[in-house]
Amino acid sequence: MNFDSMYYPYASRRNAVYSKNGMVATSQPLAAEAGIEMIRKGGNAVDAAIATAAALTVVEPTSNGIGSDAFAIVWVDGKIHGLNASGYAPQNISIDKLKAEGYEEVPTFGKVPVTVPGTPAAWAELSERFGVLPFEDLFEPAIRYAEDGFPLSPTLAFHWESAFKKFKEIFKDEIFENWFKTFAPEGRAPKAGEMWKSPGHARGLREIATSKAKSFYSGNLANEINQFFKEHDGYLTKEDLETYQPQWVDPIKVNYRGYDVWEIPPNGQGIIALMALNILKGYEFTEKDSVDTYHKQIEAIKLAFTDGLEYITQQDHMDVSVEQLLSDAYADERRELIGDKALDPTPGEPQRGGTVYLSTADGDGNMVSFIQSNYMGFGSGVVIPNTGIAMQNRGHTFQLDEQHVNALKPGKQTYHTIIPGFLTKDDQAVGPFGVMGGFMQPQGHVQVIMNTIDFALNPQASLDAPRWQWMKDKVVHVDPLFPEHLAQALQRRGHVIKRSLYHSEFGRGQIIWRDPETGVLCGGTEPRTDGHIAVL
Repeated sequence: MNFDSMYYPYASRRNAVYSKNGMVATSQPLAAEAGIEMIRKGGNAVDAAIATAAALTVVEPTSNGIGSDAFAIVWVDGKIHGLNASGYAPQNISIDKLKAEGYEEVPTFGKVPVTVPGTPAAWAELSERFGVLPFEDLFEPAIRYAEDGFPLSPTLAFHWESAFKKFKEIFKDEIFENWFKTFAPEGRAPKAGEMWKSPGHARGLREIATSKAKSFYSGNLANEINQFFKEHDGYLTKEDLETYQPQWVDPIKVNYRGYDVWEIPPNGQGIIALMALNILKGYEFTEKDSVDTYHKQIEAIKLAFTDGLEYITQQDHMDVSVEQLLSDAYADERRELIGDKALDPTPGEPQRGGTVYLSTADGDGNMVSFIQSNYMGFGSGVVIPNTGIAMQNRGHTFQLDEQHVNALKPGKQTYHTIIPGFLTKDDQAVGPFGVMGGFMQPQGHVQVIMNTIDFALNPQASLDAPRWQWMKDKVVHVDPLFPEHLAQALQRRGHVIKRSLYHSEFGRGQIIWRDPETGVLCGGTEPRTDGHIAVL
């Protein structure tokens, strides 16, 4: 039949989903089913998260891949844990070298922005510490999808086609040839409903599965990555891979109206969401769809984001502490700047001292908030032959100004956009939440948390609600369904409002909340993508 899988002229509604024994929410149906398959086999929420994440590298390569970074917040046996699996800049790259080669900034594509991928190590680390199923078993669905093929979902096909058209115009160097061989072997992007196979990807995942990720960092895959970058005079080496280790960290939090909102500490940008919530908790909000509510949300995000861009990098390179940025005194100071009109934000002075997201839960109360990303769509455009490994372009966020807090340095982690979130109340888990999408992510976190706590929306309605995204200065983008009368009212307050044609600009989120008394799970999934909730 001939129809447009992205054409929906009539309003549609998705209900919140309930379950008791297990739930997986993510942006692609086949990946969610891969996760719930692990719970059916006797696995836990961690096993489900790893299986879902591995499958997403196959069934949503437009947003993530084996060459991604990852972060996780894990709730197991009544305790919260954080994992930072973001990689480092190669040891033999430097500002001086790049400037000598004529670079004025870190480019978006190619060999330069590639940093050490952390995702395979994250999978292995999570499994070793908290998983119950054999590591190899977790990759069976992903490998099956890659070998046997799967039909493309609508949003996936849309972004694949967009990337292909862009890359066909700009990817002229030899280093990009394998992207086309891997993701457009017939000279075009695959279409919605078309079967897609990736045997090289299956091989790469099998190597990771059988070696518990050692192949990627010190074995066959590491050798192939090293050889590829050596042939193209790149910076990443096997030595960079061999020394990589993800870090267990203590998540950071603020208390927002009796709920603790948790994020991974810097180098991630989750602290921006917490800073904004700290500002916003000084107000009382009684109506969601009012110009005053939106105005204050936007102004708080502007102030928090401006501080974040000024101060966030690898934590031991920061000039101010997390505690200083999250102090009530600093939030009070920043809140005083918010008036009735849009302001041009500037960094404060605290006292010194394109991603995939998934949520999982099992019947025993364990829950995972997990995110992995190539940063921009397919990443750097560098694909290692016959492996399915698309390398991220995370290094693009480094600065070539030696005085900047996020200046490029060998072995340094850069400012990171991907952030998993988690909510607790009275030391009990409420559940995982997240909204992927570059610099939209902390803005999405603030909006869904306020939808949940301030306005009592269920998980699905919290995600369905129209969103906005502050871009720069006074410029705010609003999604296609954002109410016209509110957009006009915000414009009169001095905001420069621009309506977007596409929903995907405003992130793709997932939420699972757990009733502490009954253990019943309630989930919502993103309407702006091919979102799906699998249950048991």
